[in-house]
Amino acid sequence: MTRRRLNVLDPAVLVGTRRPGGVELEDDHFHDQCGVFAVYGHSEAANIAYLGLHALQHRGQESAGIVTSDGEQLYAHRAMGLVQDAFSAEQLQKLPGRSAIGHVRYSTAGGSHLRNAQPFAVDYAKGSLAVCHNGNLTNADEVRAELESLGSIFSSTADTEVLVHLVARSKEVAFEDRVVDALSRVHGAYSLLFLADDTIIAARDPRGIRPLCLGILPSRKDAHVVASEPISFDLIGAEYVRDVEPGEMLIIDASGVRSVRLPVNETPQACIFEYVYFARPDSHLAGRSVYEVRKELGKTLARESPIDADVVIPVPDSGVPSAIGYATERAIPFEMGLIRSHYVGRTFIEPQQSIRHFGVRLKLNPVESILRGKRVVVVDDSIVRGTTSRKIIKMVRDAGAREVHLRISSPPTQWPCYYGIDTPTRRELIASSHSVEEIARYVTADSLGYISLEGMIAAVSDSGGERAPAFPASHFCHACFSGQYAIPFSPTSRRQMRLVGV
Repeated sequence: MTRRRLNVLDPAVLVGTRRPGGVELEDDHFHDQCGVFAVYGHSEAANIAYLGLHALQHRGQESAGIVTSDGEQLYAHRAMGLVQDAFSAEQLQKLPGRSAIGHVRYSTAGGSHLRNAQPFAVDYAKGSLAVCHNGNLTNADEVRAELESLGSIFSSTADTEVLVHLVARSKEVAFEDRVVDALSRVHGAYSLLFLADDTIIAARDPRGIRPLCLGILPSRKDAHVVASEPISFDLIGAEYVRDVEPGEMLIIDASGVRSVRLPVNETPQACIFEYVYFARPDSHLAGRSVYEVRKELGKTLARESPIDADVVIPVPDSGVPSAIGYATERAIPFEMGLIRSHYVGRTFIEPQQSIRHFGVRLKLNPVESILRGKRVVVVDDSIVRGTTSRKIIKMVRDAGAREVHLRISSPPTQWPCYYGIDTPTRRELIASSHSVEEIARYVTADSLGYISLEGMIAAVSDSGGERAPAFPASHFCHACFSGQYAIPFSPTSRRQMRLVGV
């Protein structure tokens, strides 16, 4: 049979796009750079992938993409923006096949271009291949330089493209062996999905830093799904089967699901910030309810950093469960003292005459009747640069609060992440160069309290209940708080880290 070629619906995929004009809205959180989803063996694979990605939208809002396979040919569509904006019903109809992989992406600064949108899909000597990735390869620059010296040509700045070239250049014959060969060349954090003709491969790095899980559609016993979080399964009526284990590769094809262990054995070190902020609160990771974990973080924070107050309010939405936990532990009323607008995009046109706290006010507005004359505890998940916290505190004061005490359900963020999270340089992290007292003065809070590293680890480890056993402290990567990086860095990476103040 003559092999048919890749059908790409977005021919301008190599052309960069500029974000619409306007003011970039302030968001002082870390951002996970992507979410991945796959479905195998479903007649509406593109539609299922679309719904799965919609449930993962919190993991990336810059771009979205789906690649499908009808067993002979791959079909691809990628676009900038949210999932519902990137795909119309007509576009989904142009993605036939019973298998699909999809991706949502949050880009780092300067990387918001269509050429970096995933999944990447290519034709090569052995056929067609698509791949998408959540995480970061710490030796991508070295491998890329080596491949370029051998003649490889790259069309994006994403480290995921390195994997495309490694699979294409592998001397192995079987597709799964080519993937294993490629993964043996890279280091770092990854949850990966590969699609080739009638096979999907899902792989998780040996430390399991980024999450990945397997599910099945009960109405179609041969239809399997894979996602960054099991919350995707709820929307499509799939059943959670299990997490993909650290260092495990799943091969999903017509014969079912097979498991292969990658030839590297490391201590599991899941990203603890997934529990603090990234994952949706209604999700489960490693058997733990993220919502319950965050409530426990708030309770621990209340025990470690108590304060007499009249009301506890969260910074919505991420601070809500921890604020409930804090209020419960301290027996202080919980109120929604800040109301979030859910209809704001990433940019907005600001009037020429500047409005006080414009960026924050577009997203949050205080409820004066709750705050006036009160001693208020404001609970948030983290402080990165401190700029947004400062404006929120001042906004609460402007609404009449008598005292404002800020409590953070994670330790001081002092180090950048290199494992798939968009973070500033270390010199931009306020906690890397300022004491808690200095940060409190900067954000204008009457007091500031963080949960301790030990308290955070204990809260995450012990809140699994009967569904999940307690994790040892060594099970987590907490480099952004402790500086204890799980994966060694190459000499080139270390030089780059020194350049950005690490």
